[in-house]
Amino acid sequence: MKKILIVEDEVIIRTALRKLLVRNDYDVKEAGSISEASKYNFDSFDLIISDLRLPGPPGTDLIELANNTPVLIMTSYASLRSAVDSMRMGAVDYIAKPFDHDEMLGAVARVLSKSQKPQIAASKRARQESSDMFGMIGSSAAMQEVYSTIHKVAPTQATVLINGETGTGKELVARALHHESPRKEKPLISVNCAAIPDTLIEAELFGHEKGAFTGAASEREGLVSAADGGTLFLDEIGELPLEAQARLLRVLQEGEVRPIGSVSSRKVNVRLIAATHRDLGRLANEGKFREDLYFRINVVQIKLPPLRERGKDILTLAETFIRRNCEGIEKPELSLSSDAIEAISTYSWPGNIRELENAIQRATILCEDGGQITQQLLDIRLEEDKARSNKTEAMEQTAQNALPIEELSLEDYFQRFVLEHQDTMSETELARKLGVSRKCLWERRQRLGIPRTKNSSKSN
Repeated sequence: MKKILIVEDEVIIRTALRKLLVRNDYDVKEAGSISEASKYNFDSFDLIISDLRLPGPPGTDLIELANNTPVLIMTSYASLRSAVDSMRMGAVDYIAKPFDHDEMLGAVARVLSKSQKPQIAASKRARQESSDMFGMIGSSAAMQEVYSTIHKVAPTQATVLINGETGTGKELVARALHHESPRKEKPLISVNCAAIPDTLIEAELFGHEKGAFTGAASEREGLVSAADGGTLFLDEIGELPLEAQARLLRVLQEGEVRPIGSVSSRKVNVRLIAATHRDLGRLANEGKFREDLYFRINVVQIKLPPLRERGKDILTLAETFIRRNCEGIEKPELSLSSDAIEAISTYSWPGNIRELENAIQRATILCEDGGQITQQLLDIRLEEDKARSNKTEAMEQTAQNALPIEELSLEDYFQRFVLEHQDTMSETELARKLGVSRKCLWERRQRLGIPRTKNSSKSN
């Protein structure tokens, strides 16, 4: 039987929560403050559930006191920012008040099912080590996986393909890979393939001899040769013309480059890191990208999550950008209003981190000293965003209707399941079938623009 300690100063809430957990076969102890809770051996518990605001020290102090025991923080929406701070301090999760029974039981089961206790110390260390890795900020599970892959592949010579939407930070990953590799003392040459005209890309990458073409007034070394001994980062490699792809393949296979107009080649030792927001596998099947080059560069793939899927990292990034911008223009540090926090957390951020950074920079400049950054200053239009998301989802749903279920993404499956079953199931039943809390179901409905039907609002 799992042991849980509840730390809550309001007797009614504490008693109700204890009864709920006991009914669901948990061994429960309770306390009204941290000093009262200190009489227990925290290591003997599998989970500690604590209110954020307590008499005396706040509930976040339990994070360190509890050592390897995970701490779930309870908070009200008004103190959402403090809850996010508690996550950065090492809390395993937070749950907003008021919560229903299913929501609390789901959160508890989720934490305990992950066997958090043996891993909590390592998780705290990982959070500290990767909170700002070569400019990459965030401690979400998706980013932890990215950091882990970087640590594993960086010391090798393997070619890496970084896949992610525009603005997700692909170049930061490339820099991290280079700086953690044995080539870090050699140059990192970054090239945006989409920014160079097709007529010039080959000369830029591979160099040319004098007189090789009209305008080639002198010999020029290419960027591939400039990266000799180091790393070549080709951003948006999906935009590379087929002719240039053939030359790049020779560099990878033979370790040599031949400038345009030259009859001889020179040896180069270059590690390639490529990035794209496109599906290169599909492009290869359509004949728009060389299949042999695709197989050559897709040795290790790192998938960067879009900002909308990074959970609490969004607020962490926003607060970091606020601090940096305030320091840059010598303005007293600003804070986010509650409507700004809600907008930042629910907006889909189609431009990802780059869009968030620009929005914060604009708001920081326009905000009065000592004031708060509001949704209006951020210029986040949630209604337009919802309409755009609904249109995109409708188009994707039309396309996905022709796909067998095994080819659907988890997000597509979630949407299809809800739309197909919400007329016959309550919200509680839908959440249980999907293996999520009702809060999570509600949040995804909001993000995906799926309204609740009359039937799904019953029996809840």
